[in-house]
Amino acid sequence: MAFNKFPLYVLSRILLMMLTLVMLTQVLTAPGYHATCVLLSALLIGQLVEMIRFVSKTNTELVRFLAAARNADFSQRFQLSKQGCGFDELGETFTGILDKLQLARAGQEEELRHIKAVVEHVPVPLISIKANEQLTLWNNSARRLFGAHAITRVNDLARFGGEFPATLMSMIAGERRLVHVTIDDMEHRLSIVASEIVTGGQREILLSMQDIQSELDIAQLQAWQDLVRVLTHEIMNSITPVASLAKTAVDLAVDVKAKVQGDSRGSRGESAEEIIEEIDDVLSAVQTVARRSEGLMHFVSSYRKLTRLPEPKKSHIKLLTLFSQVQLLASREWQDKGILLATKITPAELDLVLDVDMAEQMLINLLQNAEQALAGVNEPQVALTAFLNARGHVVIEVSDNGPGVADDLDDKVFVPFFTTKKEGSGVGLALTRQIMIAHGGHVALRSNDHGGATFTLTF
Repeated sequence: MAFNKFPLYVLSRILLMMLTLVMLTQVLTAPGYHATCVLLSALLIGQLVEMIRFVSKTNTELVRFLAAARNADFSQRFQLSKQGCGFDELGETFTGILDKLQLARAGQEEELRHIKAVVEHVPVPLISIKANEQLTLWNNSARRLFGAHAITRVNDLARFGGEFPATLMSMIAGERRLVHVTIDDMEHRLSIVASEIVTGGQREILLSMQDIQSELDIAQLQAWQDLVRVLTHEIMNSITPVASLAKTAVDLAVDVKAKVQGDSRGSRGESAEEIIEEIDDVLSAVQTVARRSEGLMHFVSSYRKLTRLPEPKKSHIKLLTLFSQVQLLASREWQDKGILLATKITPAELDLVLDVDMAEQMLINLLQNAEQALAGVNEPQVALTAFLNARGHVVIEVSDNGPGVADDLDDKVFVPFFTTKKEGSGVGLALTRQIMIAHGGHVALRSNDHGGATFTLTF
Protein backbone atom coordinates (compact mmCIF):
# COMPACT_ATOMS: atom_id res chain seq x y z
CA MET A 1 0.00 0.00 0.00
CA ALA A 2 1.02 3.61 -0.56
CA PHE A 3 1.52 4.48 3.11
CA ASN A 4 4.01 1.57 3.39
CA LYS A 5 6.34 3.69 1.18
CA PHE A 6 6.52 6.34 3.88
CA PRO A 7 10.08 5.37 4.95
CA LEU A 8 11.23 5.60 1.29
CA TYR A 9 9.72 9.06 0.98
CA VAL A 10 11.43 10.16 4.17
CA LEU A 11 14.76 8.50 3.23
CA SER A 12 14.77 10.09 -0.22
CA ARG A 13 14.21 13.53 1.26
CA ILE A 14 16.97 12.99 3.83
CA LEU A 15 19.41 11.93 1.08
CA LEU A 16 18.57 15.01 -0.98
CA MET A 17 19.11 17.20 2.07
CA MET A 18 22.48 15.53 2.74
CA LEU A 19 23.52 15.95 -0.89
CA THR A 20 22.57 19.62 -0.80
CA LEU A 21 24.45 20.04 2.49
CA VAL A 22 27.62 18.44 0.99
CA MET A 23 27.44 20.70 -2.07
CA LEU A 24 26.91 23.73 0.16
CA THR A 25 29.95 22.77 2.21
CA GLN A 26 32.14 22.47 -0.88
CA VAL A 27 30.92 25.76 -2.29
CA LEU A 28 31.57 27.53 0.98
CA THR A 29 35.22 26.41 0.89
CA ALA A 30 35.70 27.63 -2.66
CA PRO A 31 36.12 31.40 -3.23
CA GLY A 32 33.85 33.38 -5.57
CA TYR A 33 30.65 31.26 -5.30
CA HIS A 34 28.61 33.59 -3.15
CA ALA A 35 25.45 33.40 -5.27
CA THR A 36 25.66 29.63 -5.40
CA CYS A 37 26.00 29.49 -1.63
CA VAL A 38 22.86 31.57 -1.21
CA LEU A 39 20.94 29.36 -3.63
CA LEU A 40 22.10 26.13 -2.01
CA SER A 41 21.29 27.51 1.47
CA ALA A 42 17.79 28.45 0.32
CA LEU A 43 17.38 25.01 -1.26
CA LEU A 44 18.48 23.32 1.98
CA ILE A 45 16.06 25.40 4.02
CA GLY A 46 13.29 24.60 1.56
CA GLN A 47 14.06 20.87 1.76
CA LEU A 48 13.99 21.05 5.56
CA VAL A 49 10.62 22.84 5.53
CA GLU A 50 9.26 20.32 3.05
CA MET A 51 10.50 17.48 5.26
CA ILE A 52 8.75 18.94 8.30
CA ARG A 53 5.59 19.62 6.30
CA PHE A 54 5.61 16.12 4.84
CA VAL A 55 5.91 14.43 8.25
CA SER A 56 3.47 16.78 10.02
CA LYS A 57 0.78 16.16 7.39
CA THR A 58 0.49 12.54 8.46
CA ASN A 59 0.62 13.43 12.15
CA THR A 60 -2.11 16.06 11.68
CA GLU A 61 -4.38 13.61 9.90
CA LEU A 62 -3.68 10.98 12.54
CA VAL A 63 -4.58 13.43 15.32
CA ARG A 64 -7.75 14.41 13.41
CA PHE A 65 -8.69 10.74 13.07
CA LEU A 66 -8.19 10.01 16.77
CA ALA A 67 -10.16 13.12 17.75
CA ALA A 68 -13.01 12.09 15.45
CA ALA A 69 -13.05 8.58 16.92
CA ARG A 70 -12.94 9.92 20.50
CA ASN A 71 -15.76 12.42 19.93
CA ALA A 72 -17.85 10.06 17.74
CA ASP A 73 -17.63 12.56 14.88
CA PHE A 74 -18.30 10.17 12.05
CA SER A 75 -18.72 12.93 9.47
CA GLN A 76 -14.93 13.35 9.05
CA ARG A 77 -13.39 12.18 5.76
CA PHE A 78 -9.67 11.63 4.95
CA GLN A 79 -8.74 12.23 1.31
CA LEU A 80 -4.96 12.44 1.62
CA SER A 81 -4.40 11.97 -2.10
CA LYS A 82 -5.51 15.56 -2.70
CA GLN A 83 -2.67 16.78 -0.48
CA GLY A 84 -0.12 15.17 -2.72
CA CYS A 85 1.28 12.91 -0.05
CA GLY A 86 0.65 9.71 -1.86
CA PHE A 87 -1.25 8.40 1.18
CA ASP A 88 -4.65 7.99 -0.40
CA GLU A 89 -4.97 4.42 0.95
CA LEU A 90 -4.17 5.67 4.45
CA GLY A 91 -7.00 8.17 4.16
CA GLU A 92 -9.35 5.47 2.92
CA THR A 93 -8.35 3.29 5.88
CA PHE A 94 -9.09 6.09 8.34
CA THR A 95 -12.45 6.72 6.69
CA GLY A 96 -13.28 3.00 6.68
CA ILE A 97 -12.49 2.68 10.38
CA LEU A 98 -14.80 5.61 11.17
CA ASP A 99 -17.54 4.08 9.03
CA LYS A 100 -17.29 0.80 10.95
CA LEU A 101 -17.34 2.66 14.26
CA GLN A 102 -20.42 4.52 13.06
CA LEU A 103 -22.16 1.26 12.14
CA ALA A 104 -21.28 -0.28 15.50
CA ARG A 105 -22.50 2.84 17.30
CA ALA A 106 -25.74 2.83 15.27
CA GLY A 107 -26.27 -0.85 16.11
CA GLN A 108 -25.77 -0.18 19.81
CA GLU A 109 -28.16 2.76 19.70
CA GLU A 110 -30.75 0.66 17.87
CA GLU A 111 -30.41 -2.11 20.44
CA LEU A 112 -30.67 0.46 23.26
CA ARG A 113 -33.82 1.94 21.69
CA HIS A 114 -35.28 -1.55 21.41
CA ILE A 115 -34.53 -2.30 25.08
CA LYS A 116 -36.01 1.05 26.13
CA ALA A 117 -39.13 0.37 24.06
CA VAL A 118 -39.53 -3.06 25.65
CA VAL A 119 -39.08 -1.65 29.17
CA GLU A 120 -41.41 1.26 28.37
CA HIS A 121 -44.23 -1.08 27.32
CA VAL A 122 -43.84 -3.65 30.10
CA PRO A 123 -47.26 -3.70 31.84
CA VAL A 124 -45.63 -3.94 35.28
CA PRO A 125 -44.38 -0.66 36.84
CA LEU A 126 -40.59 -0.63 37.21
CA ILE A 127 -38.69 1.74 39.51
CA SER A 128 -35.14 1.80 40.82
CA ILE A 129 -33.64 3.27 43.98
CA LYS A 130 -29.99 4.25 44.32
CA ALA A 131 -27.95 4.36 47.51
CA ASN A 132 -28.51 8.14 47.76
CA GLU A 133 -32.32 7.49 47.74
CA GLN A 134 -32.69 8.87 44.24
CA LEU A 135 -35.70 7.21 42.57
CA THR A 136 -36.25 6.63 38.84
CA LEU A 137 -39.50 5.68 37.11
CA TRP A 138 -38.45 3.46 34.22
CA ASN A 139 -41.61 2.92 32.19
CA ASN A 140 -45.03 4.24 31.34
CA SER A 141 -46.72 1.83 33.77
CA ALA A 142 -44.78 3.35 36.67
CA ARG A 143 -45.63 6.91 35.60
CA ARG A 144 -49.28 5.93 35.17
CA LEU A 145 -49.34 4.34 38.64
CA PHE A 146 -48.16 7.52 40.38
CA GLY A 147 -50.06 9.88 38.08
CA ALA A 148 -49.10 13.55 37.91
CA HIS A 149 -47.15 13.45 41.18
CA ALA A 150 -43.47 14.43 40.92
CA ILE A 151 -41.47 11.44 42.12
CA THR A 152 -37.67 11.87 42.22
CA ARG A 153 -36.78 10.81 45.76
CA VAL A 154 -37.92 7.90 47.92
CA ASN A 155 -39.46 10.26 50.48
CA ASP A 156 -41.79 11.59 47.76
CA LEU A 157 -43.71 8.33 48.15
CA ALA A 158 -44.72 9.18 51.74
CA ARG A 159 -47.85 10.93 50.45
CA PHE A 160 -49.22 7.51 49.42
CA GLY A 161 -48.63 5.91 52.82
CA GLY A 162 -46.39 6.74 55.74
CA GLU A 163 -44.63 3.37 55.75
CA PHE A 164 -44.32 3.08 51.97
CA PRO A 165 -40.80 4.64 51.60
CA ALA A 166 -39.38 2.70 54.55
CA THR A 167 -40.82 -0.53 53.17
CA LEU A 168 -39.14 -0.04 49.80
CA MET A 169 -35.79 0.97 51.30
CA SER A 170 -35.72 -2.11 53.54
CA MET A 171 -36.28 -4.59 50.71
CA ILE A 172 -33.39 -6.82 49.65
CA ALA A 173 -32.75 -8.67 46.41
CA GLY A 174 -35.10 -11.59 45.87
CA GLU A 175 -37.62 -10.42 48.47
CA ARG A 176 -41.34 -10.14 47.70
CA ARG A 177 -43.86 -8.06 49.65
CA LEU A 178 -47.53 -7.10 49.42
CA VAL A 179 -48.09 -3.38 50.05
CA HIS A 180 -51.38 -1.45 50.28
CA VAL A 181 -51.30 2.19 49.11
CA THR A 182 -53.85 4.85 48.16
CA ILE A 183 -53.02 7.04 45.16
CA ASP A 184 -55.42 9.78 44.07
CA ASP A 185 -58.16 8.25 46.24
CA MET A 186 -57.77 4.89 44.47
CA GLU A 187 -56.66 1.82 46.42
CA HIS A 188 -53.84 -0.35 45.09
CA ARG A 189 -52.41 -3.59 46.41
CA LEU A 190 -48.92 -3.88 45.02
CA SER A 191 -47.00 -7.14 44.80
CA ILE A 192 -43.41 -5.84 44.91
CA VAL A 193 -40.38 -7.92 43.90
CA ALA A 194 -36.85 -6.60 44.46
CA SER A 195 -33.65 -7.31 42.55
CA GLU A 196 -30.21 -5.74 42.72
CA ILE A 197 -28.03 -4.40 39.91
CA VAL A 198 -24.53 -2.91 40.11
CA THR A 199 -23.30 -0.57 37.38
CA GLY A 200 -20.14 1.49 37.56
CA GLY A 201 -19.60 0.31 41.12
CA GLN A 202 -22.95 1.78 42.22
CA ARG A 203 -25.59 -0.42 43.84
CA GLU A 204 -29.17 0.01 42.68
CA ILE A 205 -32.37 -1.76 43.78
CA LEU A 206 -34.80 -2.52 40.95
CA LEU A 207 -38.42 -2.94 42.04
CA SER A 208 -41.28 -4.35 39.99
CA MET A 209 -44.71 -3.36 41.29
CA GLN A 210 -47.67 -5.37 40.05
CA ASP A 211 -51.07 -4.03 41.04
CA ILE A 212 -53.13 -7.08 41.99
CA GLN A 213 -56.09 -5.22 43.54
CA SER A 214 -58.53 -6.27 40.82
CA GLU A 215 -57.25 -9.86 40.85
CA LEU A 216 -57.67 -10.02 44.64
CA ASP A 217 -61.19 -8.58 44.39
CA ILE A 218 -62.16 -11.12 41.76
CA ALA A 219 -60.60 -14.03 43.69
CA GLN A 220 -62.26 -12.94 46.92
CA LEU A 221 -65.59 -12.51 45.17
CA GLN A 222 -65.30 -15.94 43.59
CA ALA A 223 -64.53 -17.48 46.99
CA TRP A 224 -67.60 -15.84 48.52
CA GLN A 225 -69.73 -16.94 45.59
CA ASP A 226 -68.58 -20.52 45.99
CA LEU A 227 -69.26 -20.41 49.72
CA VAL A 228 -72.71 -18.83 49.29
CA ARG A 229 -73.59 -21.29 46.53
CA VAL A 230 -72.77 -24.26 48.77
CA LEU A 231 -74.51 -22.80 51.83
CA THR A 232 -77.68 -21.84 49.98
CA HIS A 233 -77.84 -25.23 48.30
CA GLU A 234 -77.47 -27.14 51.56
CA ILE A 235 -79.80 -24.84 53.52
CA MET A 236 -82.47 -24.99 50.83
CA ASN A 237 -82.25 -28.77 50.70
CA SER A 238 -82.78 -28.90 54.47
CA ILE A 239 -85.38 -26.18 54.92
CA THR A 240 -87.62 -26.97 51.95
CA PRO A 241 -89.09 -30.20 53.41
CA VAL A 242 -89.41 -28.51 56.82
CA ALA A 243 -91.38 -25.63 55.29
CA SER A 244 -93.53 -28.06 53.31
CA LEU A 245 -94.31 -30.23 56.37
CA ALA A 246 -95.05 -27.14 58.47
CA LYS A 247 -97.49 -25.90 55.84
CA THR A 248 -99.15 -29.32 55.77
CA ALA A 249 -99.33 -29.40 59.57
CA VAL A 250 -100.99 -25.96 59.59
CA ASP A 251 -103.60 -27.13 57.10
CA LEU A 252 -104.29 -30.31 59.12
CA ALA A 253 -104.57 -28.37 62.36
CA VAL A 254 -107.06 -25.98 60.78
CA ASP A 255 -109.15 -28.89 59.48
CA VAL A 256 -109.15 -30.64 62.87
CA LYS A 257 -110.12 -27.41 64.63
CA ALA A 258 -113.00 -26.90 62.24
CA LYS A 259 -114.30 -30.43 62.86
CA VAL A 260 -114.02 -30.10 66.63
CA GLN A 261 -115.84 -26.78 66.50
CA GLY A 262 -118.62 -28.49 64.52
CA ASP A 263 -118.89 -31.30 67.03
CA SER A 264 -118.85 -28.90 70.00
CA ARG A 265 -122.37 -27.86 69.16
CA GLY A 266 -123.47 -31.36 70.15
CA SER A 267 -123.03 -33.14 73.42
CA ARG A 268 -119.24 -32.64 74.04
CA GLY A 269 -119.40 -29.07 75.35
CA GLU A 270 -116.57 -28.27 77.77
CA SER A 271 -114.20 -31.06 76.60
CA ALA A 272 -114.43 -29.77 73.02
CA GLU A 273 -113.38 -26.28 74.13
CA GLU A 274 -110.33 -27.73 75.83
CA ILE A 275 -109.44 -29.62 72.67
CA ILE A 276 -109.83 -26.42 70.60
CA GLU A 277 -107.48 -24.56 72.97
CA GLU A 278 -104.88 -27.31 72.63
CA ILE A 279 -105.27 -27.27 68.85
CA ASP A 280 -104.82 -23.49 68.90
CA ASP A 281 -101.56 -23.92 70.78
CA VAL A 282 -100.38 -26.53 68.28
CA LEU A 283 -101.54 -24.36 65.39
CA SER A 284 -99.71 -21.36 66.78
CA ALA A 285 -96.49 -23.33 67.15
CA VAL A 286 -96.75 -24.87 63.68
CA GLN A 287 -97.56 -21.48 62.13
CA THR A 288 -94.47 -20.06 63.77
CA VAL A 289 -92.35 -22.86 62.32
CA ALA A 290 -93.93 -22.35 58.90
CA ARG A 291 -93.45 -18.58 59.02
CA ARG A 292 -89.80 -18.83 60.08
CA SER A 293 -89.14 -21.55 57.50
CA GLU A 294 -90.60 -19.39 54.77
CA GLY A 295 -88.64 -16.37 55.99
CA LEU A 296 -85.45 -18.42 56.00
CA MET A 297 -86.17 -19.56 52.44
CA HIS A 298 -86.58 -15.93 51.31
CA PHE A 299 -83.42 -15.04 53.21
CA VAL A 300 -81.43 -17.76 51.48
CA SER A 301 -82.97 -16.93 48.10
CA SER A 302 -81.76 -13.35 48.41
CA TYR A 303 -78.17 -14.58 48.67
CA ARG A 304 -78.52 -16.46 45.43
CA LYS A 305 -78.33 -13.07 43.72
CA LEU A 306 -74.66 -12.99 44.65
CA THR A 307 -74.00 -16.15 42.65
CA ARG A 308 -76.30 -15.47 39.71
CA LEU A 309 -75.32 -11.96 38.67
CA PRO A 310 -75.48 -11.91 34.85
CA GLU A 311 -72.87 -10.33 32.59
CA PRO A 312 -73.40 -6.56 32.37
CA LYS A 313 -75.26 -5.42 29.25
CA LYS A 314 -73.51 -2.12 28.81
CA SER A 315 -74.95 0.87 27.01
CA HIS A 316 -74.17 4.56 26.79
CA ILE A 317 -76.06 6.88 29.18
CA LYS A 318 -75.62 10.42 30.45
CA LEU A 319 -75.29 10.59 34.21
CA LEU A 320 -77.88 13.37 34.31
CA THR A 321 -80.43 10.89 32.92
CA LEU A 322 -79.31 8.12 35.27
CA PHE A 323 -79.53 10.40 38.32
CA SER A 324 -83.02 11.57 37.33
CA GLN A 325 -84.28 7.99 37.03
CA VAL A 326 -82.73 6.95 40.35
CA GLN A 327 -84.02 10.05 42.14
CA LEU A 328 -87.55 9.37 40.91
CA LEU A 329 -87.45 5.77 42.19
CA ALA A 330 -85.59 6.15 45.48
CA SER A 331 -86.58 9.53 46.95
CA ARG A 332 -90.31 9.57 46.29
CA GLU A 333 -91.20 9.96 49.99
CA TRP A 334 -88.15 11.93 51.10
CA GLN A 335 -89.87 15.28 50.98
CA ASP A 336 -92.41 14.12 53.54
CA LYS A 337 -89.57 12.90 55.76
CA GLY A 338 -87.71 16.20 55.44
CA ILE A 339 -84.71 14.64 53.66
CA LEU A 340 -82.97 17.00 51.23
CA LEU A 341 -81.33 15.41 48.16
CA ALA A 342 -78.68 17.42 46.31
CA THR A 343 -77.27 16.26 42.97
CA LYS A 344 -74.22 17.61 41.16
CA ILE A 345 -72.50 16.44 37.97
CA THR A 346 -69.17 17.95 36.86
CA PRO A 347 -69.02 18.42 33.92
CA ALA A 348 -72.75 18.49 33.25
CA GLU A 349 -72.43 16.34 30.10
CA LEU A 350 -70.56 13.55 31.88
CA ASP A 351 -71.54 10.08 30.64
CA LEU A 352 -70.73 6.41 31.15
CA VAL A 353 -70.96 3.06 29.41
CA LEU A 354 -72.51 0.59 31.87
CA ASP A 355 -75.42 -1.74 32.56
CA VAL A 356 -78.17 0.77 33.32
CA ASP A 357 -80.38 -1.68 35.25
CA MET A 358 -77.50 -2.75 37.50
CA ALA A 359 -76.40 0.84 38.03
CA GLU A 360 -79.92 1.91 38.99
CA GLN A 361 -80.29 -0.96 41.47
CA MET A 362 -76.88 -0.17 42.95
CA LEU A 363 -77.59 3.54 43.43
CA ILE A 364 -81.10 2.85 44.80
CA ASN A 365 -79.60 0.51 47.41
CA LEU A 366 -77.07 3.16 48.45
CA LEU A 367 -79.73 5.88 48.66
CA GLN A 368 -81.95 3.60 50.74
CA ASN A 369 -79.02 2.93 53.06
CA ALA A 370 -78.52 6.68 53.39
CA GLU A 371 -82.22 7.15 54.17
CA GLN A 372 -82.08 4.52 56.91
CA ALA A 373 -78.92 6.07 58.36
CA LEU A 374 -80.66 9.47 58.65
CA ALA A 375 -83.40 8.27 61.01
CA GLY A 376 -83.56 10.73 63.91
CA VAL A 377 -81.05 13.15 62.37
CA ASN A 378 -81.83 16.87 62.38
CA GLU A 379 -81.86 18.43 58.89
CA PRO A 380 -81.05 15.16 57.08
CA GLN A 381 -79.22 15.60 53.80
CA VAL A 382 -78.06 13.27 51.03
CA ALA A 383 -75.69 14.23 48.21
CA LEU A 384 -75.46 12.37 44.88
CA THR A 385 -72.46 13.63 42.90
CA ALA A 386 -70.40 12.64 39.88
CA PHE A 387 -67.07 13.96 38.63
CA LEU A 388 -63.76 13.04 37.01
CA ASN A 389 -60.91 12.26 39.38
CA ALA A 390 -57.24 13.12 38.85
CA ARG A 391 -56.79 10.01 36.70
CA GLY A 392 -59.72 10.82 34.41
CA HIS A 393 -61.95 8.09 35.89
CA VAL A 394 -65.64 8.71 36.41
CA VAL A 395 -66.52 8.75 40.13
CA ILE A 396 -70.02 8.65 41.64
CA GLU A 397 -70.42 9.43 45.33
CA VAL A 398 -73.42 8.97 47.67
CA SER A 399 -72.99 10.93 50.91
CA ASP A 400 -75.15 11.60 53.97
CA ASN A 401 -74.83 13.55 57.21
CA GLY A 402 -75.84 10.65 59.42
CA PRO A 403 -73.83 9.06 62.25
CA GLY A 404 -71.47 7.35 59.80
CA VAL A 405 -69.78 3.96 60.07
CA ALA A 406 -66.96 3.02 62.42
CA ASP A 407 -63.53 3.07 60.75
CA ASP A 408 -62.89 -0.59 61.55
CA LEU A 409 -66.02 -1.56 59.60
CA ASP A 410 -65.10 0.18 56.31
CA ASP A 411 -64.09 -3.07 54.63
CA LYS A 412 -66.42 -5.44 56.47
CA VAL A 413 -69.64 -3.80 55.22
CA PHE A 414 -69.00 -5.23 51.73
CA VAL A 415 -68.63 -8.80 53.00
CA PRO A 416 -71.66 -11.07 52.37
CA PHE A 417 -73.73 -11.88 55.52
CA PHE A 418 -72.27 -8.88 57.38
CA THR A 419 -74.69 -6.12 58.40
CA THR A 420 -74.96 -3.44 61.07
CA LYS A 421 -78.76 -3.28 60.79
CA LYS A 422 -81.08 -5.28 63.00
CA GLU A 423 -83.27 -6.27 60.06
CA GLY A 424 -80.51 -6.26 57.43
CA SER A 425 -79.54 -9.23 55.28
CA GLY A 426 -75.99 -8.21 54.34
CA VAL A 427 -76.73 -8.54 50.62
CA GLY A 428 -77.07 -4.97 49.32
CA LEU A 429 -73.49 -3.72 49.70
CA ALA A 430 -72.01 -7.10 48.77
CA LEU A 431 -74.07 -6.96 45.58
CA THR A 432 -72.91 -3.38 44.96
CA ARG A 433 -69.30 -4.50 45.21
CA GLN A 434 -69.94 -7.38 42.83
CA ILE A 435 -71.59 -5.05 40.27
CA MET A 436 -68.62 -2.66 40.45
CA ILE A 437 -66.14 -5.52 39.96
CA ALA A 438 -68.19 -6.70 36.96
CA HIS A 439 -67.76 -3.18 35.52
CA GLY A 440 -64.02 -3.16 36.20
CA GLY A 441 -64.46 -0.60 38.97
CA HIS A 442 -64.12 -0.27 42.72
CA VAL A 443 -66.37 0.72 45.64
CA ALA A 444 -65.09 2.21 48.89
CA LEU A 445 -66.51 3.65 52.09
CA ARG A 446 -65.12 6.60 54.05
CA SER A 447 -66.24 9.21 56.55
CA ASN A 448 -67.01 12.69 55.19
CA ASP A 449 -66.64 16.17 56.64
CA HIS A 450 -70.20 16.08 58.04
CA GLY A 451 -69.49 12.96 60.07
CA GLY A 452 -71.62 10.78 57.84
CA ALA A 453 -70.75 8.06 55.36
CA THR A 454 -69.65 8.49 51.74
CA PHE A 455 -69.76 5.58 49.30
CA THR A 456 -67.43 6.11 46.35
CA LEU A 457 -67.96 4.24 43.08
CA THR A 458 -64.91 4.55 40.82
CA PHE A 459 -65.33 3.32 37.24
